[in-house]
Amino acid sequence: MLTLRGVGGWLAVMAMAACSSPGAGAHAVQGDSAPAPRDMPVQAAPAVQPLQTDAQGRAWVDGTLAGMTLRQRVAQLVFPWISGRSATQNPEEMERMLASVTRDEVGGFIISTGSPGATAAKLNAAQARAPVPLLIVSDLETGPGVRLTPGGTRMPPAMAFGAAGDTALAREAGRVTGLEARAVGIQMTLGPIMDVNGNPRNPIINIRSFGESPDAVARLSAAWVAGARQGDLLTVGKHYPGHGDTHADSHVGLVSIDADAARLRRVEFVPFEAGIRAGMDGVLAGHIAAPGVEGANAPPASQSPRLVQQMLRGELNFRGIVFTDALNMQGATQGISVTEASIRSLLAGADALLQPPEHTAVIDGIVAAVESGRIPRARIDEAARRVLTAKAAAGLHRAARVDPAAAESVTGAAAHVALADSVAARSMTLVRNRGGLVPLARGARVLHVTYSNRGGSPSGSVLQRVLAAGTAGSEFVRVGASTPASTFARLTARAAQADVVVVSVAVVPVQYQGLGLSGGFGPWVQSVAASGRKVIVVSLGSPYLLDAFPAVPGYLLAWDVGESAESAAGRSLLGQAGTPGHLPVSLPPHHRLGEGIVLGQ
Repeated sequence: MLTLRGVGGWLAVMAMAACSSPGAGAHAVQGDSAPAPRDMPVQAAPAVQPLQTDAQGRAWVDGTLAGMTLRQRVAQLVFPWISGRSATQNPEEMERMLASVTRDEVGGFIISTGSPGATAAKLNAAQARAPVPLLIVSDLETGPGVRLTPGGTRMPPAMAFGAAGDTALAREAGRVTGLEARAVGIQMTLGPIMDVNGNPRNPIINIRSFGESPDAVARLSAAWVAGARQGDLLTVGKHYPGHGDTHADSHVGLVSIDADAARLRRVEFVPFEAGIRAGMDGVLAGHIAAPGVEGANAPPASQSPRLVQQMLRGELNFRGIVFTDALNMQGATQGISVTEASIRSLLAGADALLQPPEHTAVIDGIVAAVESGRIPRARIDEAARRVLTAKAAAGLHRAARVDPAAAESVTGAAAHVALADSVAARSMTLVRNRGGLVPLARGARVLHVTYSNRGGSPSGSVLQRVLAAGTAGSEFVRVGASTPASTFARLTARAAQADVVVVSVAVVPVQYQGLGLSGGFGPWVQSVAASGRKVIVVSLGSPYLLDAFPAVPGYLLAWDVGESAESAAGRSLLGQAGTPGHLPVSLPPHHRLGEGIVLGQ
């Protein structure tokens, strides 16, 4: 049957579970009534304080800060990038990392891809050399497996959680992410994404967001934060003040959000408020301008005193740590150097400088700015104290190294993978099913054509395996942006011989590359559907594809590529599992927020 989740029930803000980690307080309970108007300053009081530590930790912060020189305090604010690859895989990088620790005394690192064992060993080596324990940060948007690979648990993207609409799943995903991250020596994650994806043409957020309803994004974000706290993981919500209603990618230039202060309070700030009440430890300030607030020459939020100090610290009453977004992004350095961008960010109120290229020169430049009087010494002291407090909140003053063997046993645990599978199954959203194409008729002959906007992607392979096992026959063809017209002509003839054409499409946000369909693929799908063929499109990524082929009679959203999502999609197509999900976004002008054809329940 077709169901539309009621706005009062589905979008109501649910009670957040109490965090069971040591020292954590009970989370605020938000009522089921509609949110109050947001045209006035919020001044929300956090129910759970960020960066919680005990008396021993506070004493460690005081003593450590007191013993630091100016340059050491500045260096604590800097977080260069490192990979998770082992010393044998990349010895030169290992040497550079250790030099950053011993020579520059940086505050920590943002770490990228590596196996759990290699990541743990590498971080242990860095911690062993560090005069002050290192705070290790990683971007774990789709679970630990996005970085800890092979071996970590990969979760569906945030929009799949939005489709499932269950805060318990979001909370458990946060907890599992925390357990696996801490097992390898990562103490803080740049997440959850709190952007409200109100722009279907946004080229970089898309399925990375929980959805387009501020309240739904708020309750799922807050649940994820609560779960991460249970897993002892520090959280940094992003991308403040909101990247969901933008039209460009801040990796390639400065982007703007078309909103005045009243709109920000009414829409974009709602998830950040919920995260702050849930005890979120940090906020990542994006390279996003708000000309509706600051005028035509608005700086990026990462360099804006009004957005960081007046609105985030003042109106939203945030007391945690503020990170900049990565300083190698072009949105941070429009016409200025990385050092200048770093100085402006500190003056705006940021505490931690993420991924600055040539970080040694950046440290030197900031020290010079303090000595010249441009940056007050008190601003450096305040920021360094917050970084050290984050380290104490993570327990680094007690122990910083981990057991690599234990890391291998915790990551990718069967229960964690089962959670990812459950989220995928609960998120399957059947948006369109004209003629009852789903479930597929027993004995159907299937032509399966798959497209990806990422070269070399194995997308569609798992789905094909499931279809081949459950149908009379399934032919599999992979196409892309450069597929010639002659190939599509042959596919048209083969489509005429099939009972059903299943088209799987993996269009996902990729930094620097944009988002969309290219070449003759979209017109081919539209022509086959318009000719009256039975076509089911399965999106393994962006839900916003119907403009390219509005005639398709079947449309299933699986949200992701890989084992969990594609297996769930295949089972739904075959009638072996249901389609319980509902749209967390609208698909204008085709479908509304909350729609979903529920089968098999």
